[in-house]
Order: sequence, then C-alpha cells, then structure tokens
Amino acid sequence: MDENVACPAPPGVGAIVVGDFPLASGQWVAPHSHPQHQLAWTRSGVLGVAVDDTYWVLPPSRALWLPAGVVHRTGATRNAVLRGLYLEPDRCALNWAEPTPVGVDGLLAHLIDHLSRQDLTRDARLRAEGVVLDLLRPLPTTPIHVPHPVDERVCAVADALLADPADPRSLEAHARAVGVSRRTLTRLFVHDTGMSFDRWRTQLRLRAALPLLAEGRPVSLVARTVGYATPSAFLAAFRRTVGTSPRRYLNGDAVLETAGRDRPHHEGQAVSDAAPDRQDSGA
Repeated sequence: MDENVACPAPPGVGAIVVGDFPLASGQWVAPHSHPQHQLAWTRSGVLGVAVDDTYWVLPPSRALWLPAGVVHRTGATRNAVLRGLYLEPDRCALNWAEPTPVGVDGLLAHLIDHLSRQDLTRDARLRAEGVVLDLLRPLPTTPIHVPHPVDERVCAVADALLADPADPRSLEAHARAVGVSRRTLTRLFVHDTGMSFDRWRTQLRLRAALPLLAEGRPVSLVARTVGYATPSAFLAAFRRTVGTSPRRYLNGDAVLETAGRDRPHHEGQAVSDAAPDRQDSGA
C-alpha cells in the first residue's frame, strides 16, 4: 500500500459499512486514510492505531473513531481481526473532528456484529445503525504521545529506548554515549520533541506497557519489563499521564481519576497499597 493512500469502503445500503481485516501479531497497515469516518474495533486480540506520533491501544473493550481523511496506521500487537465501521460523512449525525476513543459494551459489540450480516433488510439495517450512533460515547482518557525526534543525537537516544524501554541509563549517561553534555541533550530533547527527556521516556514506557497489559500480563511483570522498579511506581505514572488506571483504561471506563485519588488496585497480580515511588523511571 502506498503511503497516505485513500482507501474508500465498499458502498452499502445504509450509512454504515462493516469490513473485516485479519491482522497477524506485529502486522501493520501502511499509512492511509478513508473518505468515510471509521470506527476501528476488534472482538479479540489487541489493535494499535497511530496518527502521527499519537498512539492508541484497543482491546475489545475500546474502539477508535477516526474522522474522514485522517491519515493513520493500524496494526495488531496480538492476532486480531480489525472490524472497521465506515460511516458516510454526509449521512452520519456524528462529526467528531479528532480521533476519539469510545467504550464498547456488550450491546454495541452485538450491534456491530449484527451490521456485518449480509441478509439484513434495508429497514432493519437503518434501525440498527441509528442505535449504534446513539451508543457511541467518547472516553476522556488521554492517548499516548511519543514524538520522534529529528536531531541525530536525540534520535540515537530515542532509538536506544525504543529498543529497550527499561534501559536504566540516566540523561547524563545517554549524553555521554552520544558525545554531548547533559545540558545540550536536555535542550535538544525539548526542541525536537516538545518534552523533557523524563516525560518523553515515561510516554514511551507507557506505550510499550499498554499492549502487554491488554494481553493480560500481570502488572508487576509489565512494570519491570518497561523499566519501573515497583508496580506502584508504574501505576502512579500511568494515572498521571493517561488520566486513569490501566484497568479503567482497558475496560473502557469513562471516569477519569485525579492523580492520587485512588489507591492502586489488584490488576493481574497483587499490587501494594504503599505510596508510589517518586521517580517515574523506577530506578
């Protein structure tokens, strides 16, 4: 597929067309857009959707609204079937201008499956489409944003962390590795990414953690894998950055938490209620 190619959905009777696209683990579709709005969802497995440097992880409890014309990449972090709903803009009452995550409950999942049938009458299809639109409710959680730098020295540091999010080296150690001072690398990171080194690394680590969490890995294991010394440090960083806990995020819960309001929950494995570590790095 050529970069940024437009991919129209096949025509349908109503305003919504459903298409299924199997994706193997690690398979990504090249950047493309659609003249229709798209709702990207999977009944099983875990999808990833990237728009520029912004990244969403979609277990079956979440879908992503993509406005018509938005260039995006879609892939699977675990074998999945992308079930895309394509909505004609001039026949759709919704017109969200930005990519927007929505929660998917049992009723919405059933209706999406219902609309994939080929034997529906026109009236039955139009009735189901109206209910689907009524059920789309945006989730207020924040996507993961990991801007890719341009400067070759910052790129070298970013590539090292992309290869190993748990890399424990400090900013000063990374600066020495690329032959600049700590102050210079600090300035270059902010100039290239709009973020401090610590904030960028936190975003990267959480992006690496989300597919693992969506696959059901224990929080304690995920925390270590992406570089946090304790589950509580990881959970605190997640809530500060994403706006909710991993469990709420992956279950499609639309309630945002304020930082520190809730104590960590048992997520996959026992998590201590002790105060979270102060450092995002967990070092």
